[in-house]
Order: sequence, then structure tokens, then C-alpha cells
Amino acid sequence: MIENILKEQLTDKEKIDKLLELDCNLYTNLGTDSTKTEKQEVKRTSRKIYKAIQSINEPVGKSLLQAIDK
Repeated sequence: MIENILKEQLTDKEKIDKLLELDCNLYTNLGTDSTKTEKQEVKRTSRKIYKAIQSINEPVGKSLLQAIDK
């Protein structure tokens, strides 16, 4: 999914917006009944999304990666 967004003929801003929307949907689908494994998988996927964003806009991606590590 991430790779598909990066390959689309969109502006950098539109790609970042789509990636952030994907990230948002991942966290929105987590609930109080989510297992620890599911939460860890979402965090791993989120990290991949932020690295993809970093490939488009390094300062934004870097700040997102720093925030997830806190």
C-alpha cells in the first residue's frame, strides 16, 4: 500500500497526506480490545509510513520518527 502511494502521480503534499491518512486509519482501528501484538504491528507499519514520508520530505519524516520513539 505504501509503495503504491509513492508511485502515484501526485504532488509530494498529496502523497504525504495519503500516507498520513493511512497511518490515521491504522490507529483509529485499534481499540481497547486490541492485542499487544496488533498494537506492535500498527507501530511497525507506522514507522514504515514515516520512513516513506522521510523519503519525500526529510525534516517532516525525521520529526515523525522521533515522535514515535518517545
